[in-house]
Amino acid sequence: MPALVYDEAKVKQMIDRVVERTFNMDFNWDWPGGVAYYGVCEAYEATGNEEYLTKLKAWVDEHMEDGLPKLSVNGVSIGHCLLTLYQVYQDEKYLNTAVEMAEFLKNKAERFADGIFQHTVNSVNDVFPQQAWVDTMFMAGYFLLRIGHLLGNKEYFEDGLKQYHGHEEFLQDPDTNLYYHGWDHLNQNHMSGIYWARGNSWAALTMSKALQYVEVQHPSYMIIDGSLRDQLSALVRLQSPEGLWHTVLDDETSYLETSGSAGIATALLMRGRLYNKYTQKSIEGILSRIKDDGTVTDVSAGTAVMNDVEGYKEVPCKRIQGWGQGLALAFLAQLLRSKEDPYN
Repeated sequence: MPALVYDEAKVKQMIDRVVERTFNMDFNWDWPGGVAYYGVCEAYEATGNEEYLTKLKAWVDEHMEDGLPKLSVNGVSIGHCLLTLYQVYQDEKYLNTAVEMAEFLKNKAERFADGIFQHTVNSVNDVFPQQAWVDTMFMAGYFLLRIGHLLGNKEYFEDGLKQYHGHEEFLQDPDTNLYYHGWDHLNQNHMSGIYWARGNSWAALTMSKALQYVEVQHPSYMIIDGSLRDQLSALVRLQSPEGLWHTVLDDETSYLETSGSAGIATALLMRGRLYNKYTQKSIEGILSRIKDDGTVTDVSAGTAVMNDVEGYKEVPCKRIQGWGQGLALAFLAQLLRSKEDPYN
């Protein structure tokens, strides 16, 4: 496959604009900010621009003064930026708060089916009994792997792996190798049975990232690697000519969606030259969806497991979203890292 072609200076400029626009948004201590600031951390690590982390530190410090809100499985995603802040500043307050989140997951988070997290959010009105949503692979599963690896805490680490394996078991279709959005354990079904683009990006991106922490001798390595390999093989065959993916992956009448496309393309980048012809199209497609002021456009709003395919098609995509900013930054950061990859 030919090497990737892109303007590094333009990508760095784009990152700067997306980061600036992200800091002009308002977030609570919850998953929209968790994904947005995960992307900011990725941008910092790829560029070394300390201003990004200085602004993030100010936001986190201000919110930590108020103490932790009620936690949820989705809400611990803020822990991703806490781990990065701790690694850079070595301030124990960031690590202590991240550990508090990990302990919440360990001792208080709702589970079913031998330890799989029930999808929970901070809203008291939204309860999803014994449901697994693919979002959890990023929000909690990957967080547990990161903090477990950082601390050498086997219990956290193995619990993170359990989430990967459980969500693969319940959500990855053995025929298409795509991930369903959700699983209802009480009714033993996938509800509307939709292959949602952003959901598949949560799985693909975090499996790619997870493999950096799992030793190849660990039995989980080949399980995760095999799931990712087969998923990506299916996903590239659903890429649109514009380099993006439809919000319902196998329905070309559904709109092209940027956040899911960015997450999927990040995973493709991490597989190296094998997928360069698809990644090259994604570069063009994703950059074309970012406005001059750093707003990532065509990002679907927060999406429950909808009742049917029409429900997904009708989810609005006209406004800026934290997860759109964060996943776009994750992609752009990985694009910069690709120049250091000998396989690219």
